[in-house]
Amino acid sequence: MAINPDYLGRVYELPEPYEVTRVKIREFADAICDPNPLYRDPDRAREAGYADVIAPPTFPIILGMEGAGQAVADPELGLDFSRVVHGDQRFRYSRPLQAGDRVTCRTTITGIKALGGNEMLTLDSDIATVSGEHVVTSVNMLVVRGAEPAGK
Repeated sequence: MAINPDYLGRVYELPEPYEVTRVKIREFADAICDPNPLYRDPDRAREAGYADVIAPPTFPIILGMEGAGQAVADPELGLDFSRVVHGDQRFRYSRPLQAGDRVTCRTTITGIKALGGNEMLTLDSDIATVSGEHVVTSVNMLVVRGAEPAGK
């Protein structure tokens, strides 16, 4: 089943703002085994010029996965998740996420293309404070592997 090209430009949003907390940042840093004190120690973060502890650079995956999950679960998109592999992940930062941020996330399907028997779905998740300040855009590309030829 092919990805529905009419979904290019489709938008998925978090149902409510996400609050970035010290606990969530610490748990994420623990999960990726990163001992950086800027993720754990408010005094060290302030010494470095931040208002509070900052999140590791890959932390926005938490938010982007919500929008990507909404897209993947949309049966009209026509994406066969059993054939999906992660193709690429990039981040475009205006500033780091930090404890105390309340953010929104708007995920847009920005690319649908076929290449070499596979399909690629690109999702841009724009993360901004509730007051509208851009923080980061997370770009996630999923590859939907093509069907195996008959007889393999």
